[in-house]
Amino acid sequence: MHAKEIETAPQFGALSEFLIRLESAPASALLLDYDGTLAPFRIERNQAYPYPEVVPLLEEIVDRGKSRVVIISGRSVVEVKELLSLSKGVEMWGAHGLERISADGTYHQPSISLNAAELLSQARDWIAEAGLIALSEIKPGGIAIHWRGMSGAEAEQVELRLLEGWAGLAEAPELKLLRFESGIELRVARPDKGDAVAAIMEESGAATEVAYLGDDLTDEDSFRVLNGRGLTVLVRPEYRPTAAQVWLRPPQELIEFLRQWLFRIR
Repeated sequence: MHAKEIETAPQFGALSEFLIRLESAPASALLLDYDGTLAPFRIERNQAYPYPEVVPLLEEIVDRGKSRVVIISGRSVVEVKELLSLSKGVEMWGAHGLERISADGTYHQPSISLNAAELLSQARDWIAEAGLIALSEIKPGGIAIHWRGMSGAEAEQVELRLLEGWAGLAEAPELKLLRFESGIELRVARPDKGDAVAAIMEESGAATEVAYLGDDLTDEDSFRVLNGRGLTVLVRPEYRPTAAQVWLRPPQELIEFLRQWLFRIR
């Protein structure tokens, strides 16, 4: 596998050291983003199925009974569940941590403030008036606008319109703007993916070896929370500045990582 030492926080040998620890760990947790990490990006978002071998490998890891497997996505948990089609034992956090389906199928979604809900309603009204509904994804606690597949000029125009139209709303302390691969999301300020990782770490205990794999800017919160406690992995075809310790290129290096995980927990 290919590992890149990052400029901001060099971690030479972080991957190999983690795999050695994983082999003797009493417990482990494998935390995974979905789009761009387990699955390639698609213009048709409902066609973003995982790379071949991902599902069989994750099911084998779950079957070993030694690792907690968790998907943490910006999508709703319903969408992730339909696309990933894992039969059992996988926990899912959706909407950047606002939704949760436990491994036993229990669903939980905390409420958001009335003011945040009202602001998001205003944001939906604005995109309807602006004719951008076709580009929108309405989900718990947020609204995402996607421009994947557009030309650079078209995408820039949409982004500028959004930044102008949502400017006042984004200044509210209850909300924040998130930039992601080919889009922007206006959502509640908390929780985020980092909060989800922090909660999982607290539940798992200090002896648990934890790794988080993600590709996007929204995964940087998770990297920052986990650094110093576990392994953080950027999964992207091209490298970008990141807080992650290791860089893997999908799908081959991602698949090899999952194989190594399975081997180490035998």
